[in-house]
Formats: sequence, C-alpha cells, structure tokens
Amino acid sequence: MDIQEAIEKVGRVLDEMGKVIIGQEHAIEEVAVALLAGGHALLEGVPGTGKTLTGRALARVTGMSYKRIQFTPDLMPTDIVGVNMYNTATGEFVFRPGPVFADVVLADEINRAPAKTQSALLEAMQDRQVTVDGVPHEMSALFTVLATQNPVEFEGTYPLPEAEVDRFMLKVLIDYPPEEGEVRILDIIHEGFDPADLSTAKLAQAFDARDLLAARAVTRGIHVEQRVRQYITRIVRATRSMPKLMLGASPRAGVMLMGASKAQALINGRDFVTPDDVKAMAPATLRHRLILLPEVEVEGRTSDDCIRELLAGIEVPR
Repeated sequence: MDIQEAIEKVGRVLDEMGKVIIGQEHAIEEVAVALLAGGHALLEGVPGTGKTLTGRALARVTGMSYKRIQFTPDLMPTDIVGVNMYNTATGEFVFRPGPVFADVVLADEINRAPAKTQSALLEAMQDRQVTVDGVPHEMSALFTVLATQNPVEFEGTYPLPEAEVDRFMLKVLIDYPPEEGEVRILDIIHEGFDPADLSTAKLAQAFDARDLLAARAVTRGIHVEQRVRQYITRIVRATRSMPKLMLGASPRAGVMLMGASKAQALINGRDFVTPDDVKAMAPATLRHRLILLPEVEVEGRTSDDCIRELLAGIEVPR
C-alpha cells in the first residue's frame, strides 16, 4: 500500500463513521489517529453522546472483530482475560479466552471496576499478550482498546491507576454535538437508523485486516524532521517544570505524541509531520498524563488550559 492509497482508505473510514457519529468529527478523527498509530484511546463524555456507538462503528467500517466489556464493581480479572477450564474428557486444562481477545475491545465505563480488574488490561495494552497461570497468550495484531468513562458520575467509580492511564495514547473528549448535529441525529433516526442495529445505517467496509496493517506501516514511515522531533521533546519536558502542574509527562508521552502526529499528518494527506500536526495532537496526547496542583484545579483550570498556555510559550520550528 502506498501513501496515497492509505490516505484514501482512511478518508473513507472517516466518511463512513460520520454517517452515524454526528457532530463529532474531531473525536472520530482522533479515534482514527489512535487506530493508525497502533495505540489505545480513552473516550470521555456524558451518557448519550455516542461513545459506545463510536467503537461499534469503527469495528464495522474496518472489518475488525469486536467485543464489549461492561465494567462493574464485581467484575473479576478472569472475566476479562479468560481462565483455564478443566476438560473432564481429556483430563487436561484448556484455556478459555475472555472477551479481551478481539481486534477492537470496548471497555465500557472502565472506571466502574476496581483497580485489580482494571490492571488486567495493563499487560494486554502494553505487550499485546495476557498471562494466565504462567502461560502467555498472544493478542490479535490489530488489538485496540477503546475505553469509556463518564466525567460527571462519581458514585460507584474508581480512579484509573496512573500506570493504566499512561497506556492510552489519546484521551478523546466527546462533547454535545452542535444544534444542526442534533437535528441530523433525529433525521437519520426518523429515516430508519437504529443505533442498536448498525446494518440499518448501511455502512460500507473501508478496510480489512491486511489494509489496516499496511496503513499502520505507512504511518510509521511518515517523515519527522529533526527540528520537529526536538519540538516534541521541548513540549514534553516543559510540562515537568510548569508551576501549575504537580506531575508532568513521561518520555512515553513524547513517543505517543510523535506517533499520533504521524497519523494526523497521514489523515491530512501528507507524508511528513509539521509543527501544526504536533500542536493539534498535543491536547489529546497529554491531557490525561498531567496532574494539576489542587489550588489550580480549585480555580477551575484544566489540563487543556495548561497545554494551550505551554504551547504558546514554546518557539515553533520553521
């Protein structure tokens, strides 16, 4: 696959998803960035804004297998990764894989499960394998986690461990659609679209597994000039000395930001990364990796506010 073909196929993915995910163009693009870069995405938004539908639509238009895990306080790690079952006929233990063994795994309301269960995803997200009773089991080469959480509901929720949050390449904020978007949602529902049955949307498959692996290879080959790599490093390092932050970004954040910038460049139809690509992906890549000082949070400031302030103070390479 050459870069032009990859650009065209990714464009079709965005177009097809846009048929059912209305008024969320920015969020769809960021999910596509994570997919192309081989990363995972944390989707945050209030109920009813299309987080679950985004995962289902992505799997449909890319031809990937899909599993949904509803996280609850009583969910056990074995409910996610699987368990060894005793086969009475053979007298041997046989591994029964859990729902994490799919191309696209939607971890719905991930912050409703305790840390022990959340950590069951850590090995899978980082190493693309899970270990059960000392035996490693490899995941799909396309394995992608889309996790959702509700930012305004706190009863019965658990904060995500920092180690797990850092495994997500992007944190995608899904807000209410604009007025014309909400009108369009009613239009397509009135015309016969059933969100519970994606076949009613007549979505066309734009990718298959081979195409996606090829597109990821093209994305990895996107050129990043030395001065742009230095720009990424300066952004990440600046978060560690910013007075408003208690914790800045790790070196992994720089790696993730460069990967996301490559995918953004591909979506924008280029075979090289510009500083604008880096600036566009910095909020989604860094917002979940920064911890604000308590007094800054009390003032109502957010990680995105700090990122914008930080970017404004760093010289952009020409």
